Amino acid sequence: MARPPSCATAVALLATLLLAGCGGGDPADESAGDTGMSFDAAIEQAQDVSRADFPATEGRTLQEIADPLPAVQAGLATSVYTPGENRLAFGVIDGANEFIYGKTAIYLARGRNAEAIGPFPAPADPLVVEPPFRSEGAALATGEIAAIYEARVNLPDPGRWSVLTVSKSQGRTYGAATQIEVTADSPIPAPGEPAPNVETETLASADGDVASIDTRRPPSDMHEVSFADVVGEKPVALLFATPQLCQTRVCGPVVDIAAQLKAKYGDEVEFIHQEVYESNMVEQGLRPPLERFNLRTEPWLFTVDAQGRVAARLEGSFGNEGFERAIRAAL
Repeated sequence: MARPPSCATAVALLATLLLAGCGGGDPADESAGDTGMSFDAAIEQAQDVSRADFPATEGRTLQEIADPLPAVQAGLATSVYTPGENRLAFGVIDGANEFIYGKTAIYLARGRNAEAIGPFPAPADPLVVEPPFRSEGAALATGEIAAIYEARVNLPDPGRWSVLTVSKSQGRTYGAATQIEVTADSPIPAPGEPAPNVETETLASADGDVASIDTRRPPSDMHEVSFADVVGEKPVALLFATPQLCQTRVCGPVVDIAAQLKAKYGDEVEFIHQEVYESNMVEQGLRPPLERFNLRTEPWLFTVDAQGRVAARLEGSFGNEGFERAIRAAL
């Protein structure tokens, strides 16, 4: 088990994996990484995962669980963790720079030589949407990343935790080491807390210049109203994302997912897409709505119920199922 990277590099690691794993291919050839099977079949397998699919810890350390496993690389898509239940999202890539899709779980420990806890199932959540909702930066089955793994874990105490992801693919089992930092608290609004009453940019406030408030190509249609005008009046899905400037290159796919879900839930929920950087230039810093939410990474999704309280929040990469669960939490 190699020494894992620090939490400060967590979200950057997913960006590194995306750069390493890019290369595309013929969109008609919907194979999934190195599995040799169709994307749909691989994802179906990766979604059907339980604790019983992985060995019990039986008092072993994280290092002992990792020792017999061929090493691959994991990139975290989440970076904010506090005591209690947390969402831990990540991608896994092999030595050939192919994303691995298969049954996956994680194990945790206070250190690589400490007793492990787990396994925690981490089903895959696809980022691919139907053709009418695909933008220039859409996720494809043959693209950089087509699904994200997501585990729900209870982290009882602050401090550094070692993480081992374990994935089963093509009859082999792989392990990838990383670590996370759990802080005592976070200023980012959590489920159950009131959402900040903040003005988000609209087509009207931009004087009709949609390109100034949306880097998606083509632009989304989620700029009709300001968050401040609807919060506390109806459920809202507020998405902070910058498709062309995203540090982890998953903002395009999550905005596409928002567009697809708006077609399904648009009568019940107000969908708002807020760009991230001032004047769409990274060097100019974050736009005021992100500052009000105390955000330092992107993308983020907050769903807010009709009473104005945060119902769910998702950081980093998240797929169709996670996004839809967040919407349902607000209804």
